[in-house]
Amino acid sequence: MTESQHQPELPAVEIEGVSYSYPPGGVGEPGVEALRDISMRVEPHSRLGILGPNGGGKSTLIQIVLGVLEPTAGRVRVFGMKPAQARREGLIGYLPQRIGADLDWPLSVEQVIAMPRRTRLRPWLSLGSEDHDAIDRAMQLLEVEDLRDRRIGSLSGGQLQRVMIARAISTTPRLLVLDEPMLGVDISGQQRFASLIDAVSTELGLTTIVVTHDMRALVAVADRVACLSRTLHFHDAPEGLTPAVLAQVFAHDIEPILGELHIDAHTASECDDPTHEHTHTHDCDHDHGGAS
Repeated sequence: MTESQHQPELPAVEIEGVSYSYPPGGVGEPGVEALRDISMRVEPHSRLGILGPNGGGKSTLIQIVLGVLEPTAGRVRVFGMKPAQARREGLIGYLPQRIGADLDWPLSVEQVIAMPRRTRLRPWLSLGSEDHDAIDRAMQLLEVEDLRDRRIGSLSGGQLQRVMIARAISTTPRLLVLDEPMLGVDISGQQRFASLIDAVSTELGLTTIVVTHDMRALVAVADRVACLSRTLHFHDAPEGLTPAVLAQVFAHDIEPILGELHIDAHTASECDDPTHEHTHTHDCDHDHGGAS
C-alpha cells in the first residue's frame, strides 16, 4: 500500500470556533450576532442536515461554507481549502432556496445547466468535450435529458428543481449544499426527493449538506444532524435527538405560547431518564453545545 493510501481522507468541511456578526445598521448601533462559537466536522460522503428556526443562523453558516461570507472569528476549511478556493475549483455545488428570478431568463434547460462550467471559462472560449460530457451526465442523473431544449420558464416546479440540481452538479463537485430544497413539498414529494438525492450522492460520491427547518424533511435525507440556533445545540445521528433538544433550538418559536421556558438540552446518550423529562425554568442564559 502506498504512503498516500495510508493518509486519512480530509474532512469535507471543518468548522472551528466560527462566530459571525452582521455589521451595525447605523452609527453607534451594535452588530447583530448570527453565529457564536460553532465547531463541527463533516466527514466525506456523509449527509448532514442542518435544522433550526428561521433567523437561527443556518443561511449565514452556509454562506460562510460557500465562501461568500468571512467569519468574524474562527476558521473553515472545505477539503482542506479555504471555502472560496474550493468553490472556484468547482468542488462545491449549491442549490439556493430561491430560484424564481432564473425563470425570466430566455435560456434553454441545457444552457442553464451549463452555466457554472461556462462561467469558469474565459469569455472567448467555448465548452470542450469534457464540459459537454459533464453536462450530459448531470442531465442523465436528474432525468431531464428530454427537457434539454425547453425554456427554463416553461417547466413545472418538480422539473425546475431537478434542472437546478443538475446545474449544481454540472461541475462534478465533491460537496453539494441544498438550502431548503423541500420547502412547500408534501410528504410523498419529500420521499421522492430524498430518493433522488440518495441516488445522485451515491453515484457521484458526494458529501451533502441540506438546510431545513422541517424535521420530517431532515430525517428523510440526513445521516447526521446539526441543530443550530445561533449556537450549536446538537451534532450527532438523528436518533439521538430528544424533544428537549428540539424545544431548546426552537425556543423563540414556542416562547409566545409557553413563556420564557428553559429546557435542558442533551443527547440521548447523556441521559439516564428514558423519558427525557427534564424541563425546568431558571434565569441563567447558557448553551448546551454538542459539537464533535
